[in-house]
Amino acid sequence: MALAWIHENPPYWDRSKAAIVGGAPKGALDVRERNDGEIVPGEWWRVEQDGRTVGYGWMDTNWGDAEILLAVDPRTLGTGVGTFILDRLEDEARARGLNYLYNVVRDTHPERSRVTRWLEDRGFVESEGGLLKRAVKRAV
Repeated sequence: MALAWIHENPPYWDRSKAAIVGGAPKGALDVRERNDGEIVPGEWWRVEQDGRTVGYGWMDTNWGDAEILLAVDPRTLGTGVGTFILDRLEDEARARGLNYLYNVVRDTHPERSRVTRWLEDRGFVESEGGLLKRAVKRAV
């Protein structure tokens, strides 16, 4: 399973994002409707496997920390794509000298407990305001 990490610069809304990010279960993400070709905010990376898009990573920096989002094609859940995305986002944050990765799993997310547990299993802890936060691991 060779996965490719592709930085989108600039990032555009397209059919793949609409299917994977826009197709997330109702209540999981706050994604407004967009038009194909519209530039989207933040930094985006596309994950491909054998030329097919299987996920996205998103990062926005705030006060030295990285807010992150992971979106995985439901057909690839449980295959390591999410962990691959999380590891690459951490690499990106480390390269920028950022301190923490954080994510908010919305109360309306239909899989809130499963996603929260997945992040906690990877070292995230709940902090103020429902943030799940983890220090960026420094290179040895």
